[in-house]
Amino acid sequence: MAFRSFAIALAIVLAPVAASAAQVNVAQYVKPDSFDQIKISPDGKYYAATVPSEDNSILVVLNRADNKVMGGFGLGKNTYIADFEWVNDKRVVFGTARKFGGLDEPRLTGNLYAMNADGSGKDILVGQDVNVMSTGTHIQTKKAEMIAAFLIDGLPDDDKNVLILARPFSGDTFNRAEKMDVYNGKRVPVARSPVRNADYLADGKGVVRFAWGSDLQNVNKLYYRAADASDWTKTADWKELNNEAASDHIEIPLGFSPDNRYAYLQVEQPSGPDSIVAFDTTDGSRKTVLRDPVGDPGRIIGALGKAHASPVGAFIAGGKPHTAFFDDAGDAARLYRSLEAAFPGNTVAITSTTSDGALALVQVSSDRDPGSFYLFDTVNKKADFVLARRDWVDPAGMSEMRPVELKARDGLALHGFLTIPHGSNGNGLPMVVLPHGGPFFERDNWGFGIEPQMLAAAGYAVLQVNFRGSSGYGRAFTQAGAREWGGKMQDDITDATRWAIGQGIADRQRICIYGASYGAYAALEGVAKEPTLYKCAAGYVGVYDLPLMFSKGDTRELESGRNYMHDWIGEPSRLDAISPVNEAARIKVPVFLAAGGEDERAPIEHSERMEKALRDAGVPVETLYIRTEGHGFYTTEHQVQFYDKLLDFLGRNIGGGATAATAPAATTH
Repeated sequence: MAFRSFAIALAIVLAPVAASAAQVNVAQYVKPDSFDQIKISPDGKYYAATVPSEDNSILVVLNRADNKVMGGFGLGKNTYIADFEWVNDKRVVFGTARKFGGLDEPRLTGNLYAMNADGSGKDILVGQDVNVMSTGTHIQTKKAEMIAAFLIDGLPDDDKNVLILARPFSGDTFNRAEKMDVYNGKRVPVARSPVRNADYLADGKGVVRFAWGSDLQNVNKLYYRAADASDWTKTADWKELNNEAASDHIEIPLGFSPDNRYAYLQVEQPSGPDSIVAFDTTDGSRKTVLRDPVGDPGRIIGALGKAHASPVGAFIAGGKPHTAFFDDAGDAARLYRSLEAAFPGNTVAITSTTSDGALALVQVSSDRDPGSFYLFDTVNKKADFVLARRDWVDPAGMSEMRPVELKARDGLALHGFLTIPHGSNGNGLPMVVLPHGGPFFERDNWGFGIEPQMLAAAGYAVLQVNFRGSSGYGRAFTQAGAREWGGKMQDDITDATRWAIGQGIADRQRICIYGASYGAYAALEGVAKEPTLYKCAAGYVGVYDLPLMFSKGDTRELESGRNYMHDWIGEPSRLDAISPVNEAARIKVPVFLAAGGEDERAPIEHSERMEKALRDAGVPVETLYIRTEGHGFYTTEHQVQFYDKLLDFLGRNIGGGATAATAPAATTH
């Protein structure tokens, strides 16, 4: 189809080579997706999609009638389309982000752009680059101001304007909400936040009603104002609904009911998962409308058609994702149930609909399928295939990811995932323990994962556990990880490893632990704390000298970031004892370290200090340092080099029965 041809012309494509029983072709795993997001226009005539390549992404618009590309927009190396929204039948507004490392969270630039469906009318509307770039004419109504701007609400009933958040470039700041013309960038303030680092939520009529954010001590506060509050300068109109310091929980607004009477809030609980509560704006009463016994509400499900901003349910991701609804007899619930029945064993998500709700774009994905999109006719109940994210992947040949549950040594329930090599009976396998990064407010999820699939293709079982501190299981579970680096968080990983041995899944003589960022810390701390449990350890862009985090790295740049490290990691003076760099003498197994010289999150000095400590202790250590890379290797060539070396390292130490395909020699040191 035309879209795929266009994507291939713009993306850096590595031709897939089928992996044999003795060889894993890393290139087919690290190859970028054919596309990222895709959304249908309100009138159903167009698709807009983001197409990633090795070092950027672009926005393209296609005519749905013939799948021909109408227009595209991109800004070159390291710049990505962060998100986009159809603001009327023929115009798209989108933001951009910059990313410098493979594991870096893309950093939003704060620039907002717009483009018509036919590719005309391209222009920057607001942001720091207003005076730097002009893709269209110089429009005098556009205000040049050093602010970062982010889309709040596309205002479905207003084809000319959107709501944006405007934030000054000065760290932890107070910001404002503004209404902006999507054709000329003209802006009018509509609300000023009473709290720093605020987000906003508007009701169905486009009136900003909620503001929430965190102060310098990272205390979250939620404010509400009445629908008739008209003076944007008056912070006195805001009423504080929740203060985390007093209530010991966080509340986040999700949206309004179609009649604007009820606001839906996600509310943390003293124990167990979060709930969704209906807040009656007329009398202040509350009613719980959704709560799962295991997992928090994740992605929110909106109503169909133009009322999509009204929440009606959520995905729950405690184990394998499932949907839950406020009303099981509602239109959205019935549609989801019919789609789930049509695609059994998959996660089904409606990503966008036409304004009349007649057509819906549906993403179907699973642990073995990276995701395919279908256009579903809600009237005639017919689904037509549109495209797949990775059409070179055969789901039938991928490995199964199983949700697992176990108990930590102190009785805390832990959830995680076990990926079993395709065709294996799942018994007595060499195993890689793969702790996630973060570690806080992050989690592992059920679904297609590049690393688990690659490792499973090499013959390894892959164990991922959401240790305490992970998100998704309620406030108490996350808070239980505070200041537990090297403590109970590490014990959870150990307990999960021993559980896999006890279940007969893992061969106790062939287990390695590997992770990236915090996961790399957990890998090195794991072999220091449990010197006989693992046969090797690998760390990728890791932190190994915890006090160094307080003097080097980007987290410390803001006061809120420094307070976060004190609250969640601990006082620097007490962290030496749980820093792997000081525990090298306890490590008795081979180690592989990889890092980027331009990493701002986990500077390469962590890895260099860890390497020296290991060598001084006589521990076998291998390294891969690429000076031009950041927090996670960016280029396909360097990713292939890293994973080839990782698979070779694992193969020599725990032998999964497969090796990496031959790749060019890595540039080390």
